Amino acid sequence: MEKFVERLFYASRWLLAPVYLGLSLALIALGAKFFQELWHLLPHLFEKSESDLVLVLLGLIDMALVGGLIVMVMFSGYENFVSRIDIDDDEDKLGWLGKLDSGTLKTKVAASIVAISSIHLLRVFLNVPNYDEGHLLWFVIIHMAFVLSAIGMVMLDRWSAKH
Repeated sequence: MEKFVERLFYASRWLLAPVYLGLSLALIALGAKFFQELWHLLPHLFEKSESDLVLVLLGLIDMALVGGLIVMVMFSGYENFVSRIDIDDDEDKLGWLGKLDSGTLKTKVAASIVAISSIHLLRVFLNVPNYDEGHLLWFVIIHMAFVLSAIGMVMLDRWSAKH
């Protein structure tokens, strides 16, 4: 009975595979939104002020960072929790594939979230007249919470690696 339960637990990791497949669908949705925003920008490129153009470009950069985060979580999560990805070395293999453990993944996800939050905060600061002081303060507080969380996770991982 114990062997059966253990095999069942081990096989249940495959329940995560559709979740990672769903992330690939989310990546398609993000790509579609990226190109929709770019399509809306191009006809009005020369009408936009420099600050408006920068705001749109920061939004595109934000989407690119989120896309990279999705890819990182999708591949490394699948490899860490479901099954190894068997890609021949002569194919176009990602350099970090198979090298991200769950601790490193957490650190990279935290760093990506801080980068995404930084881009969002920069967009807010470039558009300050549209926000009241209370909202600006909350944006900064939330961003600092992300920064402190990321620093805390890195410090905790380093501390646990030493001990």
